[in-house]
Amino acid sequence: MRIYRLFVFALFSLAACSAPKPASETAPSGAGSIELQKRPQNIILLIGDGMGLGQISAGLYANGNQLNLERCTVTGLHKSYASNDLITDSAAGATAFACGVKTYNGAIGVDAAGKPAKTILEEAQQRGLATGLIATSSITHATPASFIAHVANRGEEEAIATFFPDSGIDLFIGGGKKFFDRRETDERDLLQQLRKKGYVISHYAEKDLAQITPDPAHPFGYLSADNSPLTAESGRDYLEPAARMAPPFLAKRSNKGFFLMIEGSQIDWGGHAKDAQYIVNEMLDFDKAIGVALDFAKADGRTLVIITADHETGGFSINPGSVMGSIKGAFTTDQHTGTLIPVFAYGPGAELFGGVYENTAIYHKMRRALGFDK
Repeated sequence: MRIYRLFVFALFSLAACSAPKPASETAPSGAGSIELQKRPQNIILLIGDGMGLGQISAGLYANGNQLNLERCTVTGLHKSYASNDLITDSAAGATAFACGVKTYNGAIGVDAAGKPAKTILEEAQQRGLATGLIATSSITHATPASFIAHVANRGEEEAIATFFPDSGIDLFIGGGKKFFDRRETDERDLLQQLRKKGYVISHYAEKDLAQITPDPAHPFGYLSADNSPLTAESGRDYLEPAARMAPPFLAKRSNKGFFLMIEGSQIDWGGHAKDAQYIVNEMLDFDKAIGVALDFAKADGRTLVIITADHETGGFSINPGSVMGSIKGAFTTDQHTGTLIPVFAYGPGAELFGGVYENTAIYHKMRRALGFDK
């Protein structure tokens, strides 16, 4: 009996030692004593919605065994869970990146108690940096919304749109035109309000984005669809041009630097659809934007590029029978999963992003890199 009690005690002791600490007890930076070799002036954060290792691997092997993100020099992993669920959604996941807080699924820029939390985009704006958001979803969708808005529920896209005119954001590109100019909840024309504040606004029915060279003397907005943009397979081709346009535009908007978030939104939608080819197409479209960002950072020398995902979607795996150039995928679900999520980094400050840490640590690492923690 004494041996049995000692065995049980040992098991409980081991469990206590190995149990993960709550997020509030975890060091916010996750970087320990790492010293910055050089501080960046700019940050480009690229989020592949629903992009886990399976999605990355599928894109890699479907593309001749190479992706642009392989050029990154530092790799880490983040824990994606929400405050109320082991499986996060895009709203809680993006709010963790944007605000540094764990929150409930569906929350946009608010903490678990529903209190608005300042975003890194808002803080960058207040410190004189230029700011931008780009997405292949509606610009009012969960991920971009979490950097600019504060609402209780991600479904309130018309409410999210109302944050844009007073936000001071310098550039935004994505779908969702109807949430700005043909609203159901009121008769406000937010595009007109933006123009009155000096914005140059264009949209898909006027010009292709690739035909536009925005004047950095004015903030710029482009709405790529009435609601959700086309898939890459269906002919959408604005993520790479947007990624090419935005950094030099923002650099001219402020000599203090810029913060830019770029989302490859529809990798996630391929997972929900259980469609491996959809995932591959969107992954490769996103990787083109990654390549453009890395090229800018290499030439600029002052830009930190971070690539990650809010969560994985589909429990996606590459099955036997797959070969280079032809992927046979399988799924465990049509929903999100709770697997650890990879983080890639390149440029000054990249050294902060190695290791394993909470998703909220990405916010704290970005603030530290930019010197906002001083």
